[in-house]
Amino acid sequence: MARRSAPLLRRLVSSAPPAPLPGHGGGARRTVTYMPRPGDGTPRAITLIPGDGIGPLVTGAVRQVMEAMHAPVYFETYDVHGDMPAVPPAVVESIRRNKVCIKGGLATPVGGGVSSLNMQLRKELDLYASLVHCSNMPGLPTRHQDVDIVVIRENTEGEYSGLEHEVVPGVVESLKVRRLSLLFVVPEKKILSVQLYVLFRLSFKAAILVHVITKFCSERIAKYAFEYAYLNNRKKVTAVHKANIMKLADGLFLESCREVASKYPGIQYNEIIVDNCCMQLVAKPEQFDVMVTPNLYGNLVANTAAGIVGGTGVMPGGNVGQDHAVFEQGASAGNVGNENIVEQQKANPVALLLSSAMMLRHLQFPSFADRLETAVKRVIAEGQFRTKDLGGTSTTQEVTDAVIANLD
Repeated sequence: MARRSAPLLRRLVSSAPPAPLPGHGGGARRTVTYMPRPGDGTPRAITLIPGDGIGPLVTGAVRQVMEAMHAPVYFETYDVHGDMPAVPPAVVESIRRNKVCIKGGLATPVGGGVSSLNMQLRKELDLYASLVHCSNMPGLPTRHQDVDIVVIRENTEGEYSGLEHEVVPGVVESLKVRRLSLLFVVPEKKILSVQLYVLFRLSFKAAILVHVITKFCSERIAKYAFEYAYLNNRKKVTAVHKANIMKLADGLFLESCREVASKYPGIQYNEIIVDNCCMQLVAKPEQFDVMVTPNLYGNLVANTAAGIVGGTGVMPGGNVGQDHAVFEQGASAGNVGNENIVEQQKANPVALLLSSAMMLRHLQFPSFADRLETAVKRVIAEGQFRTKDLGGTSTTQEVTDAVIANLD
């Protein structure tokens, strides 16, 4: 009897489900992902800029979700608008002190008016890297599947200085100022840091486009892109350029990328001309992984990639430098919205909610980030609460309430 029963017992044991871990009641297992240091749970101050247009709606959604999660953050709110002549010094000081900011869109006048406050913030805080994560969201139908692209864009040079004036009617003079940091060794072996300002000036009988690239900025954005790929188990970095025409400027950018790539043999590196890149993005976007670009190309590539996977309303992003980080909607198109959306209170808060999840990871609060991201993706997948840009009719508040209801 014992001999006949043994094979049966072995089959039953081998097919039985594993016993639940003590205290888990048979539910999902928790894995050890993060061991905080003493004091890591201390609430962190975050500078909050609601901004223009839909900004107050979507930043209000972030505040509500953070309060519902009891996230260890609190906000210092500042009223900033795109038509101001400059970012108020108190705002810059708050970001310097807190190290982290989350903001809504700031409207930039087109064809006149004041310069972009977004650019002022990036230059003042040296936020040299812009990161936009463009990926498919479960349950959101798109033309392409398996898209998971991270666009890393140089944020401080290129075509975005905006220093220009009209000399005489029909002649526009565009001034591009770039900062280079040099180190000199003096006889006493002390090292002095000297900042040189290089002036580039061109005049034509039309508006012009000036493209300025420096070795210093190209190297550090390339290093950031490869470091990001290495830390996030990404397999490929693609440099976007126009070196077939701008052989010196974009050639310098490529040279810097190649030098950095040689230090990461485990990561595949390739290059693509920007016009071919745009065509490939809309034809076969799944071929891209991490993309590193100069300033203007990155803006175009990020917005194109966002359109492929659901629109700018679902794309998170941020800007980071050595000491500070500013999180906002990833793609710039539509980040202020229009009057109808504001009046109807139907702005899509998903992009900024996901950006705030990025912020929580940046602050080393990973479990809160996971909870928030999971809740947002669950709401999108269920499809009951979506704003107009995603094919629904929900208001900002309805989407926010649904996210809060799905928080674990």
